[in-house]
Amino acid sequence: MLPVHSDGSPARSTFSRLTTLKSDSWLGRRPVLRWVALGSIVLVTFVFFVHPFSVPSFRRPSVSGGDLVVDDPPIPHGQTSHESATKATPVEKPPAHNRPLKGSSTWDPRKEEVRQTFLYAWKAYMDKAFPNDEVLPLSGRNTNKFNGWAVTLVDSLDTMWLMGLKDEFKAAVNSIKRQEFLTSSSGYAPFFETIIRYLGGYLSAYALSGDKVLLSLADDLGERLLPAFNTDPIGWPAFSVRPGDGSINKGGSMLLAEMASCQVEYKYLSKATGRPEYYEKVENVMQHLYDADNYHGLLAERWYLNGKPTNNHYTAGAGVDSAYEYFLKQYLQSGDQKAKKQYLKSIDGIINKLLFLTPTRQLLFVTDITGSSESPANQMEHLSCYLPGVIALGAHSLDLPAAVKQKHKWAAEGLAYTCWVMYADQKSHLGPDNARMVNAGKWVDALKKWEHEGKPKGKPPGVRLPPPEPEAHKRDYTSSWSGQYLMRPETVESLYIMWKTTGDEIWRDRGYAIYQAIEKHTKAPYGYASVSNIDSDSPNKIDEMPSFFLAETLKYLYLLFDNDDPISLDKWVFNTEAHPLPIFSWSADERAALNITS
Repeated sequence: MLPVHSDGSPARSTFSRLTTLKSDSWLGRRPVLRWVALGSIVLVTFVFFVHPFSVPSFRRPSVSGGDLVVDDPPIPHGQTSHESATKATPVEKPPAHNRPLKGSSTWDPRKEEVRQTFLYAWKAYMDKAFPNDEVLPLSGRNTNKFNGWAVTLVDSLDTMWLMGLKDEFKAAVNSIKRQEFLTSSSGYAPFFETIIRYLGGYLSAYALSGDKVLLSLADDLGERLLPAFNTDPIGWPAFSVRPGDGSINKGGSMLLAEMASCQVEYKYLSKATGRPEYYEKVENVMQHLYDADNYHGLLAERWYLNGKPTNNHYTAGAGVDSAYEYFLKQYLQSGDQKAKKQYLKSIDGIINKLLFLTPTRQLLFVTDITGSSESPANQMEHLSCYLPGVIALGAHSLDLPAAVKQKHKWAAEGLAYTCWVMYADQKSHLGPDNARMVNAGKWVDALKKWEHEGKPKGKPPGVRLPPPEPEAHKRDYTSSWSGQYLMRPETVESLYIMWKTTGDEIWRDRGYAIYQAIEKHTKAPYGYASVSNIDSDSPNKIDEMPSFFLAETLKYLYLLFDNDDPISLDKWVFNTEAHPLPIFSWSADERAALNITS
């Protein structure tokens, strides 16, 4: 689950995930593994994920050709299989399904529906927009919001691989294997968006396919972006960098997510290429964050490049989201104990300070606070719906005290349900991008009262899951931004992780209801479109199809309906643009060279 994505519209911008940019992708994610029962599936999983693939350590790879390797995913140097990674081994057994698991006769057709949706959108992009970034689905024109390097194609590579679209994948790789990272207009590439979309996209496609052309592209791009860290006094990344000459645009300050959402990508790039400078640059950022000012574990939204916060605004949403996500995922990726400690510290602050209840339906929601008075904003963003997936993943994967684990599970369930029911409440069954919530007080206070009263009704407030409400005035919230649905992935991402961590198929059914609404209301002449006026039977289409719709929304829906579990959560972590990267361990020599002590 987390990032920014889009420009000009209230979707995410670099300011959003980083504020609106994840409309074009804001961050986030998150997950658990199911054991496969059939011997044939075990065999397929073994061949696809476990067979060793050697990657040289601490020397640059020799990359040549353009031949597609379609056998096994690369296993980082120093491991004999994916199982040997030093990581947070889940302390729970794979979940027993709480209701009978629906067979392939139910889910295979639904998975195929999503594949056809992807192919329709993909064909529209290739016919009308490639090699530009995105297609405009109503007019058939194109737009370049993210450097003009065919962001929709790069964002879609791993989705195609996972959907079994190997011919399309190979053709796509062949079309970009000589990519030159030059930018138009200002010449500057936004660091955050370029990392999560392009670098994450290349690395994930490489990890899945083994095609070293993709690793070469990732290495080239990663090196071109390194000058972003050439800032005084502590080396936090600049807002943007010119890939051609390395000049940077520092800006006056940085959002937390912009500086703390590059570690998962660069650490894997360091492992895959053997180049220590990739690890060292992003780990330096983390070391300063560990020592930075915090408020009950919460980190401020915006920071000066000297490591001091510019404000006392605290949020788990736009501008911050993927930073909290990456604390957990750095631990899951390579066993980073400091990152785990920071995650637990921050998630405790989120639960205690940012979670609230509505008065009538007792919906659990997350919002921002400002200052020591902790004045709540009472706005809940769709971008924040990555959070239940992250909390669920942490509760499942970490060895926590029983009471803490239970609280985290409740928080994940309540938030995930709120994110889903805001879809189900609308006449179109598409969820609002932003909602103003009626606030009845902090969740932790209601939880203490419930426990003091003997835990009536079995489940605590916030986890009682009221039914969808068709009457707007009874919902405990109002939709804002003209009731827009911007095709964001965060809710379906969390539904996917909730299913993986609980085994309850109701999360899959909820996801299918969302998919049906997407297909019904957003299909356009040239792809799929964001919409407004969602609390109606006929929402109004907006002429945009962000790349994250293919990279994230459709990928998570496809995986949600896939009984075969192609991405096991003990072998992969998703970056905040839904690009899966392998879990790995550092060898003793690498740990010594990188001064890794935790």
